[in-house]
Parts: sequence; C-alpha cells; structure tokens
Amino acid sequence: MSDNPRGDRRPPRRDGERGRRGDSAGPKQGPRGAGKPTHAGKPHPSMAPRLRRGETAEPDNKSVRPRLEDPPIPDEVTPNDLGKDVRNELKTLTAENQEYVARHLAMAARLIDEDPATAHLHALSASRRGGRIGVVRETLAITAYRTADYALALRELRTYRRITGKDDQLPLMVDSERGLGRPERALELARSVPRGTLPIPVQVELAIAMSGARLDLGQPELALAELEIPQLDPDVAFSWSPGLFDAYATVLEELGRADEAAEWYRRADVASAALTTDEDDEDFIEVFEDELLEADASEGDDHDADDGAGSAGGAE
Repeated sequence: MSDNPRGDRRPPRRDGERGRRGDSAGPKQGPRGAGKPTHAGKPHPSMAPRLRRGETAEPDNKSVRPRLEDPPIPDEVTPNDLGKDVRNELKTLTAENQEYVARHLAMAARLIDEDPATAHLHALSASRRGGRIGVVRETLAITAYRTADYALALRELRTYRRITGKDDQLPLMVDSERGLGRPERALELARSVPRGTLPIPVQVELAIAMSGARLDLGQPELALAELEIPQLDPDVAFSWSPGLFDAYATVLEELGRADEAAEWYRRADVASAALTTDEDDEDFIEVFEDELLEADASEGDDHDADDGAGSAGGAE
C-alpha cells in the first residue's frame, strides 16, 4: 500500500475557496451484557464493594471526565475570516455559539498547512458546539485526515455526507480507506456513486484517488487507466490540472517510462505556473505550445550557465 495518500485537502473557507492520514476509531465495546446495570441502574448488591472498618460510603465528587481546553484564538480572528456561505450554515446556532464556532473554523483553515495538529484541536472545539452543522463535521474530517487519523476522518465524512446529502468529499473518503490499508474497499466506495453525477473537479480527484488505490494493490497499468480521463488535456489548464498531470507522471514513473514521466511532470509545472500568474480566470487558461517551449529554453539557459560556471572554475 502506498504510504502517501493525498494530503492536500484544506478546511473550507468557501466563497470561491475550497479546502483540501493513524486509526483511532474510539474504544471498543466489551462483550454484550458486560457490566450491565441492574436494579434501576444500580449494580447488583453482590457486586458492591465491601467497606473496610473506618471507611465511609460517601461518593467521590471528583470529576472523572477530563476538562477539554480550547486552543487560544488571536483577537484579530473573527467570523468574517470565513466565507459568507460558511457563515450562513452556522445561522442555526445561537449568536454566541455562531461566533465561537466560526472563529475556531477560521483558525483551522489558517493553521492546516503549518500546524495540522493544532488545526485539528480547533476543529474539535468547533464540533463541541456545532456538531450538527455539515461544514463543522467536514472541517473536523479534513483536519483528522491531515493528522493521519483516517478512521476518524472516514467517520466524520460519513456524518457530513448524511447531514448534507453531498458526495463532494467522496475522494477524501476513498483516500481515508486507503490510509486504513483497505484499497479494495476504497475502489468499491469510489464506484458506489455514478461518476457523471459529480462535479468535474470531484471527478478528477476521485480518479486520482482510485489510481492511488490501484497502486496500493500493485496494479500500475490499471492505475494509469484510471487517470486517462477527458480532463487529462495538456493544452489547457484548469485548477485541477497540475494535480492530475503530476499523478499521471507518478504512475508513468512507476511503470519505468521515465521520459514520458518527465514530460508530464513538466506539464504539471507549466500548468501550475500559468494558473498562479493568471489574474483574470484562475480556474481555466489555455496553455500554448510556445509556453512549453519557453520553459524548455529557460531550463536550457540554466544548464548552459551552469556549464559555463563549471568551465570557468576549471580554468582557474
């Protein structure tokens, strides 16, 4: 199994910005009936502990549940750091809880790349007061995934799916199954939803996740086939193109087709650079052949300069 499921998911800020692994599914239940209380919730008298001389039966009032501390939030972080659509989802909460949950969600989005563990703590805090809100469970799932807790991520994604009725996090569910070492189940889950019903970006992410599952199973040829979808077009660059091109190059490399892999890695870099520098429409641009040639020329100039420096050093 590949030890590197996709980990580039982020908690959603939304309003145009989408957010992009460990098994801790919780304590196991004991055998059926074990410790079952009787007599209106009290243990059977024969199970009661015997008191020693001098002891009293006074209850211990110490709390047995640890107090959960919320991670700190800087004063400048406000609910307005989230997209309006996310804030709208929180409107079913009280005003106090709206602000509390929104600020923790904003912190999760802010920290997910540099400190995913702390981002996860913020998501947990948000879930304690907003656990019935879809975006809260989605954020908790994403931060769990980024901290390698795939079991929790999968459980929270199922809850998110049940609350919202959406399949947009299906690729992350598939990757979570991979993270748990279950590539066959990952593929079964991926096929459970007709691909044509999914938005195009989700279709692409799902193809990448399925390709990874095929690699986990030692099936590189099938992994390549999973990626050969209409969106694998080097002449245009959409927001999903760099990731798709890079995944295709990775499988080609696995198959020993190094030259082709290098070409697709280069195309991924060109698409990424083009999307980064384009100011009019970051979701789609055309990638012309001269841009690819310019990239080649630039690389050639760099090599020439390196060679020249090496010759000069040799002359000295």
